[in-house]
Amino acid sequence: MEKCKSQITIIVPAYNEEGNLLLFCEENYKVIRSLSEYEWEFIFVDDGSSDNTWHIIEKMSNKNSSIKGVRLSRHFGKEIALTAGVESAEKTDAVILMDADLQHPPSVIPSLVKQWELGFQIVNTQRKSIRYSFLRETGSTLFYFMLNRFSTLDIQSKATDFRLLDKEVLKILKTFPERNRFFRGLVDWMGFKKTSIIFDSPKRNDGKSTFSFRELFGLAINSFTSFSLTPLRFTGYLGLAVTTVAGLLFLYMIITHLILGLTLFTKLAYFVVFNTLLFGIVLAALGMIALYIGNIQTEVVGRPLYIIQNRVGFVGK
Repeated sequence: MEKCKSQITIIVPAYNEEGNLLLFCEENYKVIRSLSEYEWEFIFVDDGSSDNTWHIIEKMSNKNSSIKGVRLSRHFGKEIALTAGVESAEKTDAVILMDADLQHPPSVIPSLVKQWELGFQIVNTQRKSIRYSFLRETGSTLFYFMLNRFSTLDIQSKATDFRLLDKEVLKILKTFPERNRFFRGLVDWMGFKKTSIIFDSPKRNDGKSTFSFRELFGLAINSFTSFSLTPLRFTGYLGLAVTTVAGLLFLYMIITHLILGLTLFTKLAYFVVFNTLLFGIVLAALGMIALYIGNIQTEVVGRPLYIIQNRVGFVGK
């Protein structure tokens, strides 16, 4: 009796990727043909594209039963699209997360699988070099430094979403309830036996990056408030420091004016400086607390993470 093959699912979030999908499949099939000891399937998640992305996914699925598609009702963002893909992967032994623009080269897949075969349950990747603008690259490096420094995470600055996750990792990942998601942070936080592979990232095949500055900034804020309490602690320490300085300053005013009879500054100057400092720290504290309260509000509202408008290639769906 022939032994049942293990299955590996490649999950691909796609937002306006009509110019990349066909070549993406072609290049991947060239690679996975050499890994015939596994059953392979693709799950493409159309994240509310405005071009022909979904039409192409449907055509590919109709021609190839190993290609499946999930169409979200609007653009929810990459982190949610990845979640939809992971939750759509059933009875699989491992998943590989990849971008559709071929900046995650299919040639790395055999190395990911090899490390998995050696017993690693999470196989991460890092870019050897990053072809981003100076501003984005600097911002990314600073973000990961701050996140690692002030949280329990340890994420490399050139880490990517290109990774392999074992089915045991998937089982736990699917139980996570949080709505403001940062996949790299969640996967790192989980632990498990992990390793990392370094690869050269080619240029994007077609189009331009669909990650806007607003989305990147929002992801950074959500990531920091989800994995670190440092901002709250810092605000408390800063408030205590300002209160201490203001109290000492007020005491100095009393001593110099009432005891020593000196008038170094006007009362109005002291009043303005004192109240400006207090007003600033109150605003900073309220702003940071509002971020955390906002995250709590998002979690308790109870809306679904995403809405699936259509599916293709799934049996009985």
